[in-house]
Amino acid sequence: MSENGTTSSSTDAAAADGALIQCRGLHKRFGPQVVLDGLDLEIHKGETLVVLGHSGTGKSVLLKHINGLLEPDAGSVWFEGTDLSTLSEAELVPVRRKIGMLFQMGAMFDSLDVESNVAFGLDEHRLASGEERNRRVAELLEVVSLAGTEHKMPSELSGGMRKRAALARTLALDPEVILYDEPTTGLDPVTGQQINVLIRDLQGKFGLTSIVVTHDLASAYYVADRIAFLYHGRIRRVGTVEEMRAETDPMIREFLTAGATSSEPAG
Repeated sequence: MSENGTTSSSTDAAAADGALIQCRGLHKRFGPQVVLDGLDLEIHKGETLVVLGHSGTGKSVLLKHINGLLEPDAGSVWFEGTDLSTLSEAELVPVRRKIGMLFQMGAMFDSLDVESNVAFGLDEHRLASGEERNRRVAELLEVVSLAGTEHKMPSELSGGMRKRAALARTLALDPEVILYDEPTTGLDPVTGQQINVLIRDLQGKFGLTSIVVTHDLASAYYVADRIAFLYHGRIRRVGTVEEMRAETDPMIREFLTAGATSSEPAG
């Protein structure tokens, strides 16, 4: 949108610094509540970036801006040199195929078996049918360690299995980027670590760029190449795991210290 003040030179800048995704001056409010307040962030191709921050600071809202589900009140999100706010709904469809999202609870379709859930995007976009479709589903279930579960219903799966099945569904469209919204929430530590390992394995196997929103510090430290700390609607600090562990900012230290001494309830 022209009122955001972006010009063609912005595309050149995005290409020059190697950022796959750029959030520039993002503002978003819901009624009187300001959620994003001039947020700037760059995500580089092939990295896993973890976004940390207190509850209600806009982490999930940020993810929905990155895949075009929400439009900023001001500012812009650039993906591969394109300002998403300039695209129509129809033009956003191929972008959203490149940017998959794993929702917090998996968002499985309870009336469909695992095979139909995983193949949902393939069927919706008519990307594969018949034997090719079934082979693709079987391959993806193997990738997420759920081989042989094609005919199970979501109600027959544990929480961790549901998240892995949902991840297989996301992978079916061959995304370049995966957005993870609290991927280990509600899982016991062993199952949560299995998800962490899977996130890292998929990054290496498919060259994926990953953005992970989490409250789980153990998960953050395991999967992250870099960590961004979101505070009062802006990114307060971005750094490697080692840099964040050594951070002296009192707000960040308080968050990291509290997170290190607490644990999420297992579901």
